[in-house]
Amino acid sequence: MNESDIYRIFIVEDDPWYGEVLKYHLSLNPNYELHRFTTGEDCLKHISVCQPHLITLDYSLPDTNGAELFRRIQERLPDTPVIVISGQKDVETAVGLLQAGVYNYFVKDDRTKDLLWNAILKIRENQSLKQEVDQLREELGQKYDFNSIIKGSSQAIGKVFTLVEKAVRTNINVSITGETGTGKELVAKAIHYHSDRRKKPFVAVNMAAIPKELAESELFGHEKGSFTGAINKKIGRFEEANKGTLFLDEIAELDLTLQSKLLRVLQERELTRVGGSEKIMLDIRLVIASHKDLLEEVRQGRFREDLYYRIMGLPIALPPLRERSTDIMLLARHFLDEFCKDNRLGTMTILPATTEKLMRYNFPGNVRELKSIIQLAAVMSDGVEIRPDDLLFTSLSGTNESMAEEMTLRDYTIQIIKSYLKKYDNNVLLVADKLDIGKSTIYKMIQNDELSLS
Repeated sequence: MNESDIYRIFIVEDDPWYGEVLKYHLSLNPNYELHRFTTGEDCLKHISVCQPHLITLDYSLPDTNGAELFRRIQERLPDTPVIVISGQKDVETAVGLLQAGVYNYFVKDDRTKDLLWNAILKIRENQSLKQEVDQLREELGQKYDFNSIIKGSSQAIGKVFTLVEKAVRTNINVSITGETGTGKELVAKAIHYHSDRRKKPFVAVNMAAIPKELAESELFGHEKGSFTGAINKKIGRFEEANKGTLFLDEIAELDLTLQSKLLRVLQERELTRVGGSEKIMLDIRLVIASHKDLLEEVRQGRFREDLYYRIMGLPIALPPLRERSTDIMLLARHFLDEFCKDNRLGTMTILPATTEKLMRYNFPGNVRELKSIIQLAAVMSDGVEIRPDDLLFTSLSGTNESMAEEMTLRDYTIQIIKSYLKKYDNNVLLVADKLDIGKSTIYKMIQNDELSLS
């Protein structure tokens, strides 16, 4: 039997006969490793030697009572479930123990053995689920490892690394700014999954995607019947994130009324659901993000100054990709290798001419756009090399592809003339008139192979 299959149970019972009965009954499961003790002190001495997965204890022991022993067990093993088995039928005692955190309280009678057996099965199931959740959170932590999500060696991204490392050491609020596509939510997740709150929820809310009339309910929840359509009670995102991290993306989209309510919640560390009266205590770490300049929003009267200072905390500014030129090819190769691996495409290389074309582009969509461009190029390629023609730039910023690249004035002039020649069916005289330039200028470019009428 593997060590991982063993489930260790302590039985604390001073009645020799009843203790043996429980031990024999539980020994029917070969995976249970059973240890029996007759006093509380004897149990405590062995806790540190071989930590149990579960403890059953009699309420009345020669040296202590169940409530005191449970308190001392909790100090040492706060996550270990305890079941009290007692001859007492005092309801007040049972309620007190359950309120203190005892998993269950059984009175000694003919049903006790079966109740105990079923309770242990339920506890093991819950422990197994908790272990799976912890493992998934650990995997998420690895997925959002700094080096996995923030690729780059530029000075600009190095500053981000330093600030993120500072952020995980405390529970200070964090404000992340940067253009669309720079990876604000990924940085928020990296902070959460490397902090002390990593085993608690990470809840992300995009305020720009929530209708204003529903934003308060979405954040703070509501009680049944609190407004038309509230047919059930709803837990808000703040409650979902309790003990963990709440990420409010595009926070500048909050209207002023809701900003004042958010400020009160953050100041008081409590909330009341819409239509409710119960105060719910909160313990959350707040991470906010915006592509807008929040300070400018304050100056324009669109964002509360007091809320601004409450949420700013540690500011992290994510640089646009055009300011991280040394990282472009590192990211491109990472995205290409990742895509090829996920789609079993084999190894691909990026040609020097392709690199040159990538380095001339200014990436208005930032890292997100680069990833899309590289993935599409991998699909468009011949399966071995990424050629310049495999790169398709589709800027949505209102400029065409040529204007999105960094070029000399001469290059821009050629691109403009080339575009007009295409539009007007290579009519040089008409293009010269439209652009207010001499036709000889166009013919000279054609003669120098800078332009083609084909």
